[in-house]
Amino acid sequence: MELSSVPTDAELLALAGEVADEVQRCRLMLVTAESCSGGWIAKTLTDLPGSSAWFDAGVVTYSYEAKEALLGVNPRTLEHTGAVSEETVLEMVSGALARFGAGVAVAVTGIAGPSGGTPDKPVGTVWIGWKRRGGYGHAQLFHFPGDREAVRRQTVAAALIGLRRTLTE
Repeated sequence: MELSSVPTDAELLALAGEVADEVQRCRLMLVTAESCSGGWIAKTLTDLPGSSAWFDAGVVTYSYEAKEALLGVNPRTLEHTGAVSEETVLEMVSGALARFGAGVAVAVTGIAGPSGGTPDKPVGTVWIGWKRRGGYGHAQLFHFPGDREAVRRQTVAAALIGLRRTLTE
């Protein structure tokens, strides 16, 4: 699917439909662990009728404390690498699978803006992680352009594209 630079609602819904088809084909349940996307991935997936057959849970964790309590992110990881890091997103995706009955998970953490960026981690910096139960997690760093809405839309699209890839590999 060819996406516009900032995906529309229709493009996101189409991607969600492709993910739903693959999750069902694999006979899995899906869980999301979101920070900068604020539940938008879960919302897009559950906009699909019948999503309760394959969508298990969605967790939104902005604070360090929530990442620790709800997803089992190690406080030392957050202290040493920060919330927006490969280490944190991999712990988030693993924690989501450990805490719920799902067979596949996606996690996102980033800086959507307009504030919060630093020279090392500017606005638009997003880490996304994917993992299937029993497999190894993998993560990818993105630098999305645009305002808060644009960064979040691109995050949702990239998360869904990565889920589709994770399910078909």
